Amino acid sequence: MNYSKDGITVSPMLDTAHPKKSGKCPVKIRVTYKRTRCYYPTGKDMTPEEWEALPTTKARTLAAVRKDIESSYQIVRSAVEELATSGAFSLDALNNRLKGAASDTVNTAFRAKMDQLERAGRVGSMVVYRGVLLGLERFAGSHIRFDAVTPSWLGRYSAFLLSEGKAQTTVAIHLRHLRAILNEARRQGIIREAQYPFGKDRYEIQEGEGRKMALTLEQIGRLARYEDGSDATAKYRDYWLFLYLCNGINVADFVRLKFRDIVNGEICFVRQKTERTTRTRKEIRVIVIDRMQAIIDRWGNPPAPDRFIFPVLDGSEDAMRRKLKTQFLTRAINKRMKEVGEQLGIGPISTYTARHSFATVLKRAGANIAYISESLGHSDLKTTENYLASFEREEREKNAELLTKF
Repeated sequence: MNYSKDGITVSPMLDTAHPKKSGKCPVKIRVTYKRTRCYYPTGKDMTPEEWEALPTTKARTLAAVRKDIESSYQIVRSAVEELATSGAFSLDALNNRLKGAASDTVNTAFRAKMDQLERAGRVGSMVVYRGVLLGLERFAGSHIRFDAVTPSWLGRYSAFLLSEGKAQTTVAIHLRHLRAILNEARRQGIIREAQYPFGKDRYEIQEGEGRKMALTLEQIGRLARYEDGSDATAKYRDYWLFLYLCNGINVADFVRLKFRDIVNGEICFVRQKTERTTRTRKEIRVIVIDRMQAIIDRWGNPPAPDRFIFPVLDGSEDAMRRKLKTQFLTRAINKRMKEVGEQLGIGPISTYTARHSFATVLKRAGANIAYISESLGHSDLKTTENYLASFEREEREKNAELLTKF
């Protein structure tokens, strides 16, 4: 497994510089060109002793690992040869061709995608892919070949997830992420068009019906006035109200708000979820009404342009630590608001309830659907983009007032 031509070399290697807690090291495919190296994960980990024995081993488990490594190597080598033959080889071109997915198994492709997302700082997406992979491996094991994923296989996998108690909406999320991996495999030529299992007359993903989680203005008013003498309850209640009043903002965006994001009495932010996936940078603007300012004054940091509004992050966190802090805050809000909802006889309340309630309150009050879509930062209503851009501050002020009539 060694390729060398036109100044390009391709070979598998054991990355002993980055050992894992298990004592094993990741096996990667190394491509060298003009003294620059790129590494592509295979999803396999081995000890140095196993690596030394790999070429001649007859042990069944190691032989299977060797076969997977050979498959990963062949995919990288084929991409290198195709680009070199066309005269278009560069490491950037190779990266675009491979996207880190040098594998003939679904499992390894998922792990490569997770590595790619982690390197890009997209920890939230990485966590979702990891959860989907865990579900796949519970269903079909740690060596799922692409050609095994057929329409009937997908049907059985869907039924398996439902049997675990997952809602149809969650099942659809799992299947969409699997489809994304297969789309990339199809683009790379790992699977042929005839093998692709999704689409019309093949397997079509069934979307779940959204849960009805919106509160009425009367319920929100009761929640806003609720007191039990606890500072924790008051803080998390106010945080929840801020999420609702700030266009149903997600917690991941809430914790990143800085005082410099307040411009002329408006909070201006771009959704973290869509800032990398849309062609145009869609900025959301929210009038800072009195109730929001009171929450900032009570629970926020001392104002300074580069300081976070709320004391959750301090700016020293890497992507993973930021994700963990966001998850911790979300759980804390949800736990306390669930208790508040039960005390008020409303039922469970979560951060998602705030977002859903924002949209529904405006809809019930007669707000324009296009305006609501823009306020939420949705990116999939392209036919309304030009109209959405015409909304001015007066429209936002009018609709901001609707949110506080409780």
